[in-house]
Amino acid sequence: MTDQRSLARKDEQFMRSALRLAARGVGYTSPNPMVGAVVVKRGRVVGKGYHRKAGTPHAEIHALQDAGARAVGATLYVTLEPCNHQGRTPPCTEAILRSGVDRVVVGCNDPNPRVSGGGVDLLRSRGVRVEVGVLGEKCTRLNEAFIKHVTTGLPMVVAKVAASLDGKIASHRGDSRWISNERSRRFVHRLRHAADAILVGVGTVIADNPSLTTRLPGRKWKNPLRIILDTHLRIPLDSLVVEQTDEAPTIVATGPKPYKKRRAALEERGVEILPLPLKSGRVSLPALLDRLGKRDIISVLVEGGAEVHGGFFYDNLVDKVYLFFAPKIIGGSRAVPMVGGIGSETVAEASPLKHIRLRRFDDDIMVEAYLEQSTLLSKS
Repeated sequence: MTDQRSLARKDEQFMRSALRLAARGVGYTSPNPMVGAVVVKRGRVVGKGYHRKAGTPHAEIHALQDAGARAVGATLYVTLEPCNHQGRTPPCTEAILRSGVDRVVVGCNDPNPRVSGGGVDLLRSRGVRVEVGVLGEKCTRLNEAFIKHVTTGLPMVVAKVAASLDGKIASHRGDSRWISNERSRRFVHRLRHAADAILVGVGTVIADNPSLTTRLPGRKWKNPLRIILDTHLRIPLDSLVVEQTDEAPTIVATGPKPYKKRRAALEERGVEILPLPLKSGRVSLPALLDRLGKRDIISVLVEGGAEVHGGFFYDNLVDKVYLFFAPKIIGGSRAVPMVGGIGSETVAEASPLKHIRLRRFDDDIMVEAYLEQSTLLSKS
C-alpha cells in the first residue's frame, strides 16, 4: 500500500511537470490541443517536450527525442492520450513503441473520435503498461476549448466583463475608462493571447475605437482574430480595427444583404465581410458560431458591450465567464448594465454559475466560472 501511495505521488509530481510544459503552448497550438510530456527513468526526468504549433511534432515526439536511448525502460508522462492516427504528423503511438518506453501515464483521454481510447488500447495491446486519469481534471481543463470544438464542432465562448460593484460597465454617458485596474487589464490581454478570436459589437467600436489586440511587455504575443457584430455595416472606415488589419485580421459579421458600396469600401481595406442570417433583427449568433467552428476557430472571447453579452446569454451560448468587479459604485438607472437585452423572465430562470473561483488583482475581484448549461461541465 505504501509503495502504491508513493507511486501515485510521483505520478502526480511528474504530471504537474508535463502540465507546466503544455501551458507553454497557450495561444499557439489551435486547433490542436496543448500537450506536455516528460520521460522519467529511475526517478529523474531524462526528456521533456511540448506541442508548440499545429502541424509540428507533438509533445511525445519532442520528449522522446530529448531522452534518446534513455527512454528504454522509462515512463512517459503525457497530459493527453497519444494519437494513433495519421494526421499532419505521424502517430505518436508508433514513436512510443519504437522508443522502448515500458509505461505510459496519461492525464486524460483524447475526446477526438479519431483517437478516443484508441491510443491507449493500442499501447496496451503491445505490452505497454498504461495508466489513465492522473490529474485528469486539470488536464481536461487545460484543453477545454479543444474539447468543446472537437465534440460539438463549435467554439468555446468566454464572456469577459469589467464592471463596478453595482454591475455597471459604463456611466449613463457611456464613459467606461477605466473601470478595472491595470493588473486586471493585463490579465485580460493574456486572455486575448489565449483566444482564437475576440468579439465585440459595433457599438463598442463606435464608442471606444478599440484596437482589440494583445498588448503586453516581453515576448511576442499573439493577436486574436477580431470579429465585429454589425448588422447594418455602421462601422467607421477610420476605426482602428479597420485601419490596422496588418496587425490582426478583422471580420465584420453582418446581415444577409450587406450594402454593396459599404462592403466594397471595407473589403478594400482588408476587412472580411461575413453575411449571416438574422435572428430577431440581429446577426444570428448560433449561425456565426457554426461558421467559426467550421473554420477551426475553437475559442471566442466576447468582450461586449452589454447588448452583445445579452444576446449570447439569452441564447445560452456562453460556456465560461471572467467577471472583473472594481470597488466602485456608478449608480443610476440609466447606467449601462453588465448584460443587456431582455434577460430572464424570473429569478428561477437566471443562468446559474458553477465551479466558481475568485482571484484578486489588487482591489479588483475576478470571478471565473462556468455556465451550468455549458457542455464543458459534462467533460470534467
